[in-house]
Amino acid sequence: MNDKVLTELFALKPSVRSQINSAPGYAVFDNANVNLILASFGGGYGVVTDNQTGQKTYMKMAEVGLGLGAGIKDFRAVFVFHNEAVMSRFVEEGWAFGAQADAAAKAGDKGVAKGGEVTVDNITIYQLTESGLSLQATVKGTKYWKDNELN
Repeated sequence: MNDKVLTELFALKPSVRSQINSAPGYAVFDNANVNLILASFGGGYGVVTDNQTGQKTYMKMAEVGLGLGAGIKDFRAVFVFHNEAVMSRFVEEGWAFGAQADAAAKAGDKGVAKGGEVTVDNITIYQLTESGLSLQATVKGTKYWKDNELN
């Protein structure tokens, strides 16, 4: 999953390659999200890679939210950690954040997906929609934590 997602991201935004190479580390997550009128639910998994040691930490994620929305969205997220302390805190303590406005309409190679890029707490996050149809304006919480079975 990592290589495919990174290749796609580098094709869309070539400057990200040097950003990842010069960062202490990065993460790639795979997520599916379902929006049902006033509620949204999602979950997924990912891998954090420490660029200095090569160590991989397997993570899980879950999200729940309230707001207007309908649809299903399958997306990938790439996190670029801009300092070692932020990456370590993400891996050891997990991370949570909320509030999202999103519009996606994409099937295979056809369609448009907007989501893009955001920087929060010294982490730049890129979101790529694999496939899905979604229109949402939700306030949601997303939690990331270590996968104890795989680490």
